[in-house]
Amino acid sequence: MATYAIGDVQGCYPELQRLLDKLRFDPAQDQLWFCGDLVNRGGQSLETLRLIHGLREQSIVTLGNHDLSLLAIAQRRPDAQARVNPELREVLFADDAPVLFEWLRSQKLLHHDEQLNWTMVHAGLAPMWTLRQAQRAAEDVERELSSPRHPRLLRNLFGNRPAVWSSRLQGLDRQRATINTMTRMRYCDVNGRIDFEAKGIPGTQKPGLYPWFSVPGMRRRDTRIVCGHWSALGRFAGLGVHAIDTGCVWGGQLTALRLDDEEPRYITVNAEAHRKRPPGSED
Repeated sequence: MATYAIGDVQGCYPELQRLLDKLRFDPAQDQLWFCGDLVNRGGQSLETLRLIHGLREQSIVTLGNHDLSLLAIAQRRPDAQARVNPELREVLFADDAPVLFEWLRSQKLLHHDEQLNWTMVHAGLAPMWTLRQAQRAAEDVERELSSPRHPRLLRNLFGNRPAVWSSRLQGLDRQRATINTMTRMRYCDVNGRIDFEAKGIPGTQKPGLYPWFSVPGMRRRDTRIVCGHWSALGRFAGLGVHAIDTGCVWGGQLTALRLDDEEPRYITVNAEAHRKRPPGSED
């Protein structure tokens, strides 16, 4: 049995198929972890969702900002849905969209495997969080997303405030702060306040900002973390963190990380030849 984490797919369906072939993925015994951002920009989000949904018994997904954005758009009126990009419209108006959305809403913000001692999140963790605090914050949002109350959260999903998570926050503010941290964060200050504009490689950020995994005084966590979201960072391993968004949708690679080996092992496929990064487009 093998366990593989896969970085941001973003609708890059041919590359995902090729990666699964290269892994010799066996659904009878292997497991896939997806770091989020399954959809948007790659051109085949509907096919990607259908493939991963078909492998749902063998897959664990942590939601990314693009996945949550799709769920939020699905709450809008049909005329508003019709104004989004063609790739997402194809998902929104698919016959099986209700099934796919119900499944997507039941996925996680954070996953921890005690036996493997790996934790998966799309973007990052607040520097003040212990693992248990992060789990509780994620569970709060996960319960809301999978409940009949989900439209209220999804209608209030967007916004850069609160930019810092605090135990004093309640209700929607607390849930939005958790979502911003776990699905959008790259850089923050020593108090965990997120800078939503800084997206470049470490060293390009303003003074007083740190990559979320190297904030001075951050809480120690005895777990390895696998994440995506930060394509400019690319493949990174250090400080207990393995980042595997290698920018497939921008012409890079789609990366899998084998988690059950004694030493983590990377398996990659190159992006399709037509993919390239439009200027200033990373999100």
